[in-house]
Amino acid sequence: MGNSNLGSILLIISIAIFAVSTYGIDDKCAACNAIADELGRELLNEKPRNHLDMRHRLDSKGQREGKLIDYRASELRVVELLDGLCEKMQDYTLEKVDSNRQLWIKVNNWDNLKTNKQEARAYSKDISTFCGRLLEETEDELSDLIKKGSVRVGEVSKVLCQDLGRYCSHTRQFLYLYQDG
Repeated sequence: MGNSNLGSILLIISIAIFAVSTYGIDDKCAACNAIADELGRELLNEKPRNHLDMRHRLDSKGQREGKLIDYRASELRVVELLDGLCEKMQDYTLEKVDSNRQLWIKVNNWDNLKTNKQEARAYSKDISTFCGRLLEETEDELSDLIKKGSVRVGEVSKVLCQDLGRYCSHTRQFLYLYQDG
């Protein structure tokens, strides 16, 4: 009887740990804003690019035919901005500010982190997973808005977290810190 109780307890603990790590994002607005901030950083660091020349065929007169596509309105730009975004979120973790507040921070050096590193890594996986779900839910609309030029530096959070994801109300502010070190 002792072994069955121990097995039941271990099963309950395993389920609880899985449930916490699966649904570990309590404040989806703050997590979404951290993702939006990272996407905003990608937009800010974007290098100017030439138009995409899709005129590879020659007509019967030897003239090139096809399209010249503005890079800023291209699918390639969207892919380059969003590809790898969720992997970059694995550099983020949740830090406790006080008993009532936690915030997402970007960690440059995990060795300098003063909190429980295993727990911090679990949070980084949580936000990365959340990012994947967020992009999956909003990808078509977000892609269209990026191509139209409606997603600009400083406005990513409003577009992604209020308008598309609806994780934040229009009046709510978020906390985000960049940890140096």
